[in-house]
Amino acid sequence: MKKDITLRLTQKMLADEQANINKSLIGHTGTHFDVMDKEFPLSYTCLRGVVFDVSAVNGRDIEPSDIDIERVKEGMFVAFCTGFIEREQYGTKTYFKEHPQLSRELISLLLDKKIAIIGIDSAGIRRGSEHVEADSRCADRNVFVIENLCNLRELASYDGELTVHTYPLNVEGITGLPCRVIAELD
Repeated sequence: MKKDITLRLTQKMLADEQANINKSLIGHTGTHFDVMDKEFPLSYTCLRGVVFDVSAVNGRDIEPSDIDIERVKEGMFVAFCTGFIEREQYGTKTYFKEHPQLSRELISLLLDKKIAIIGIDSAGIRRGSEHVEADSRCADRNVFVIENLCNLRELASYDGELTVHTYPLNVEGITGLPCRVIAELD
């Protein structure tokens, strides 16, 4: 069974986003990753993956103790189901400013595990001025952060590994690349 975990954009969502972002580029709309002056390796288009349900975490960062880190292997697509994209409409000010975030410790642990992609169902793995810093830190270690995923809840309850297909647009000169992400349950 295949599951599309790419956010479907509507005209209203695009209008809301334009009204709430100071700098909005087509590359940063919907499901995308920030390029950070790196090139997406073709080997990352099909990866083993796991989705963690961290939707019960509220009022604090998502920590390593909130997931089963033993399920994380080198070269994986690791996604976090925060449930935020279901609670707060994409494009709103709250969506971009108050989303859940991964702790610095968890990001470091994922980087040490040499994963390939971090996915999240919100506007980023860190908020505010730390957003670009976290994405850059990941990109420097050949890890891409895919933002604004959806439909992760069902996948988070799956005990096995997934196969995750990621296909970014091949566009030069923009800072974010929209992508289509499909998860396949084995």
